[in-house]
Amino acid sequence: MFTTTQQRLEQHQARGRTITLKIKFGDYQQITRSKTLPDYIGDIETIIATATALFEAVELKSRSIRLLGISLSNLENGKQTQVIQLPLFSSSGIIFSFNNG
Repeated sequence: MFTTTQQRLEQHQARGRTITLKIKFGDYQQITRSKTLPDYIGDIETIIATATALFEAVELKSRSIRLLGISLSNLENGKQTQVIQLPLFSSSGIIFSFNNG
């Protein structure tokens, strides 16, 4: 998955400053959390690390999650309205473990 995402970022020459995490819960409530970085980034490791930190700061209180989304915006190329949606999961066998304890 990360290779494909990295290729998409490179293909579009996309580098952005804002990482946004969207969480939709089982009760259809949704929240978003974002972080704007001081420099433009385009590497998947930084994007995933930032999104993970945003997710870990959310109090889940044993709520079920039905959707997670990560996006990169505030792009360097000046197209402020363009947002690149990044895939969160794929069939690559990546396992995410969330501890609600």
